[in-house]
Amino acid sequence: MKRKRIPLPTHPLTKFFRPAAESVTTSLGDASITSYRGTVRHFLTYLGAQHPEVHSLDQLRRDPHILGWLAFLRSHNPPLATITRANRVIYLRCMLEELAWTQQLPALAHLLGRDDVPRKEHHLPRPLTPEQDHLIQLELLRRNDLLSNALLVLRHTGMRIGECVDLSVDCLRPLGPNQWAIHVPLGKLKTERWIPVDSMVCQLIERIRSLRPPTAPKTGRLLLFRPRGRRRLVLRIRAALQDVVATVGIPARIVPHQFRHTYGTEMLRAGVGFAAVMKLLGHKSPDMTLEYLQITQQDLQREFHLALSHPRHLTPSRTISSGSLPRADLSSLIDSLTAAQHVLEMYRRSVADHFMRRLLHRLANRIVKILAETKKLNPPQK
Repeated sequence: MKRKRIPLPTHPLTKFFRPAAESVTTSLGDASITSYRGTVRHFLTYLGAQHPEVHSLDQLRRDPHILGWLAFLRSHNPPLATITRANRVIYLRCMLEELAWTQQLPALAHLLGRDDVPRKEHHLPRPLTPEQDHLIQLELLRRNDLLSNALLVLRHTGMRIGECVDLSVDCLRPLGPNQWAIHVPLGKLKTERWIPVDSMVCQLIERIRSLRPPTAPKTGRLLLFRPRGRRRLVLRIRAALQDVVATVGIPARIVPHQFRHTYGTEMLRAGVGFAAVMKLLGHKSPDMTLEYLQITQQDLQREFHLALSHPRHLTPSRTISSGSLPRADLSSLIDSLTAAQHVLEMYRRSVADHFMRRLLHRLANRIVKILAETKKLNPPQK
């Protein structure tokens, strides 16, 4: 059931902003449409109360109309979240740019600039602690009902809650022998993806299928039946997690989205490459993925020592037996030069004096050139 839309205010500019909002939200979801209409309502309500003399678009000015509205946003009580203020500024800017083009008023496109958008707060990664993760999963497994299994699917796939509730009954697809993946439909960023899953997630999907009520429709079926609508199902999943958290005695507030942070961090620590984690989470930019991953000093130490064990930037050293001297042939000469190159480079790294390090670097370059020329030599044929 769709929520009833709040009508826009009675204002002379409503006849311009309503079609502009409809135009820029043509391919967007219901939530985005509601947000754009809310921004129109907020801006025109402010304009009507503080600047009743404005009756046409060409009367709009950055000062005092736009700057006054920005100040009004900042003075909201209780204070609006930074992301909420940023979204409202972005939405109004999009509509003003649309009006600048449709109404042939180029000045409207310059009333709001990029610098007017509040900077987003830096959100630290919020993965669950191992203890929290363990307690919550145990309780979800114990309950073994529809919502608990849906939450476990979220935990072990890193999906957004909106993507999970939109999964189809046949979302689990075989890719090969003992290889399965979940097809995630178009989500928040209008992209779809495939998430590899193990046998546990396969069992969770089968369990959810078995819990579908007999009254569920047979065609065009969704995995999670929602007789009272999508939004109501999302609220039920969130409420189920809150009940689990309270049952296991965790005082902190935990939301389903933290499962994405936990999943991403878990994949990174298991050795999955950063680019692959980005794909698993369905992100379009590395910056977005970095906000999800918790990288500790322990993780850095592990990666650093792993890199040292396979130093790709160094020429591998050749082992020379101490029991016998190298033979006087081209192959032994190349081995000796290679070993000298390796020893010189390792010694250079241990020297603290900057001047001496530069000198050793020049010597190392000379050895590289000597080694390259030596490898071009052909031994005389016997």
